[in-house]
Amino acid sequence: QVQLVESGGGMVQPGGSLRLSCGISGSIFGINGMGWYRQPPGKQRELVAITTRGDNTNYADSVKGRFTVSRDNAKNTMYLQMNNLRPEDTAVYVCSVQQTLVSGARLNYWGRGTQVTVSS
Repeated sequence: QVQLVESGGGMVQPGGSLRLSCGISGSIFGINGMGWYRQPPGKQRELVAITTRGDNTNYADSVKGRFTVSRDNAKNTMYLQMNNLRPEDTAVYVCSVQQTLVSGARLNYWGRGTQVTVSS
């Protein structure tokens, strides 16, 4: 089992910045995919950024150039640096990891999310 806990959300004015953290704990072997998703109010969950094996990170077009994913492997923590925030970035942000077991089966784990509100 893998546990994910997000933190760092809050309210910020347009143009501001926030850094979200995702703490990863439990049986973390075989993790080969990590990402951030968000669910705006009244909308479906959407991909923000995903890092696959080889540390290649893909970003949604809407956040390219403004958001950056990073990791601190020593702390088992993933970060999402969000700059130049816009009202349309308002959402619950959720981190996710994919784990490949010895059997080859793949499991996806999700955190509970942290609220980000961008408003003047």
